[in-house]
Order: sequence, then structure tokens, then C-alpha cells
Amino acid sequence: MQIGIVGLPNVGKSTLFNAITQAGADAANFPFCTIDPNVGVVNVPDERLEKISELIKPKKTVPTAIEFVDIAGLVKGASKGEGLGNKFLSNIREVDAIAHVVRCFQSQDITHVDGSIDPIRDIETINLELIFSDLEQVEKRMEKTQKLMKSGGAKEYKKEYELLERLQKTLSEGQSARSLSFNDDEKKILKTLPLLSTKPILYVANVGENNINNDHSNELVQKVEEYATKEGSEVIQVCASIESELAELDDEEMDEFLEEIGLEEPGLNKVIKAGYDLLGLITFFTAGEQEVRAWTIKEGTAAPQAAGKIHSDFERGFIRAEVIAYEDLIKYQSYANARENGVLRLEGKDYIMKDGDISHFRFNV
Repeated sequence: MQIGIVGLPNVGKSTLFNAITQAGADAANFPFCTIDPNVGVVNVPDERLEKISELIKPKKTVPTAIEFVDIAGLVKGASKGEGLGNKFLSNIREVDAIAHVVRCFQSQDITHVDGSIDPIRDIETINLELIFSDLEQVEKRMEKTQKLMKSGGAKEYKKEYELLERLQKTLSEGQSARSLSFNDDEKKILKTLPLLSTKPILYVANVGENNINNDHSNELVQKVEEYATKEGSEVIQVCASIESELAELDDEEMDEFLEEIGLEEPGLNKVIKAGYDLLGLITFFTAGEQEVRAWTIKEGTAAPQAAGKIHSDFERGFIRAEVIAYEDLIKYQSYANARENGVLRLEGKDYIMKDGDISHFRFNV
């Protein structure tokens, strides 16, 4: 799963990306420093994995991961090619969700592309470029669908054209495609038309060092939160410059620094977890002497398909799953005790996996 990090130039995108992935992407005080999208894979922080490992003591512990893509700064007119905008927008089309970094700090040393700090203006600039780009895609598709309807596919393509008309009207009014609801047939059509403004979005408010404790006193952040609430999005508050410092420390030094500045965990952990939630993902675990491992699946995934994440043979020859909830394993401290207390369950093909399930799959191929 990929999350694209977007925003105007000089809002802290690449600094944030560096801190998340420690990938060393260029970060500088001028627009378009990042030309090609930088991609980094980062572990999803999960205390449960650590506690299971402490209990099982495996030879290896493997976390689950999520991929972040750092897209170069967009500017007004990006959908028409300004600032290499078309190239950057095409990169965003490939991601599953968007983390929109918004500048919520004042600084004489870091210039703003529009000359002043106004997070709502910045959000709307980016959102409108995504909408305009989508509108162009929809209108191109409408032309193609019209031709197909005229050449004998009127009945087959009628629903698609009606959907495109609805999208065109909404996008023309400056509203994102996220503001619409879609039935199952329409969702299938949308999968063939990767629109930017249908993607779930997380706003990352990049604050100064005086706002690192997330006390909601920053008026600029408050404006972002009000905006996000109206469209049903979430806001995470981070200080990208401090996060980049934290990323260079070892665990012990990080803990000391966090205690010194009054934080329980890096703000980036919140960004990663929020991105994971944004995509509707959950985690299940496999645990044995050789390996304790976290696995990513979509919420609502059935046991055979979850088993297929490990190996296709597990799904093909699925018999049943031995499942114990994370809380129960921690409570009873061993599989044997869990079994004696009746909390180690056998589940069949219809079982829907829960977040935190620890599973052993039985199969026969």
C-alpha cells in the first residue's frame, strides 16, 4: 500500500519523508528540489508485536510495513503543467491515499511560494489542482465512452456515461469526487479511472518547535482541523524538523529526547498509524519459535484470504485457522494456558479476521 506525500513547495514534505524513511531525499529551501518521486518503505510501529515477541522469544521478529511516496511540490496551475505539474500529478495517481502536508509555522528563513502563511489557501490550491486534473480525465473518458455508445454499445456503457456525467458536474463545481457516494457497479468503473480526488486524505499540519505538544493552541492548526472536520478527514500535528532530528537517534537517545521535550512517541508514529487506518487496514500476527510476524490485510478479510497473504497454497488448501486474540495471549501468557481456558478457537472459511488476531493456519494441498 502506498501513501503519497503532497503539498506546496517548502512546506516540509521532503523533511517529513526523510524523517519517516531515513531515505536521505533532498530537502532544500527552493521549489522542485524533489523531481522524481522518492519512495521509502517504513515499518508500522506496533507495541503488540514487541510484546508477543517478548513472550514467544522467536529467532526473528518481522513487522508489517507501508510505503510512502514523496511527490515534488505542486503549485497553482499544476493541472495545466505549471511547475512540471502534470508529471507530478501522474505520480500521485498510483498511490492509495494522500498525506497532504500543510505549513502551520512562521519562519523568516523559509520562503513561502505565495509569500504568506495561509494553510486553508494552500489546501484549496492543492485540492483544486487535483480536481481540475480529474475533470480533464473524466472529460477524456466521456468522449471515449460516447464513441463506444454510438458504435453499438449504448446499453453496455449507459451506466458508465451516467457516472461520468455526475462526476463532471461535481468536479466542475470545484467539489472533490470524495463528496459523492458510489454503488458497487460504479466502484468497479472507478477502478478503471484512477481519480485523484477519490483518494482518502490525511492532513499533516507541520508546526514549529513551540507547538510540538499538540496542545491545539496554534490558530493555523485550528483552521486546518475545522476544514478537515467539514470533509470528514483527519489531521495529525507534527514538527518535521524535530522528527528529522529524532530519526537520527538510536532508541535510547530517542527516548531521552522525547522525555526532554514532553512527548510520549515520535509524531511520525502517529502519521504512520493514521495512514494505516486511512487505508482501512488491520494487522494479524503469526507467532512461533522461528518467527513472530505482523501481516497487513484489509478490514473485512476472511480467514482463507488472510492465509493467502502468507502463501497462495495456504488459501488454496485452507482447512481452518487456530485463532487467539492478542489480549487473551497476553493474559494467559502461553498457548497451552489459552487452550485450557477456552480462548484458543478453531475458525472456518467464513471467519472474518479481527485486528490483533494471532493465527495458525491449517491447510492441505
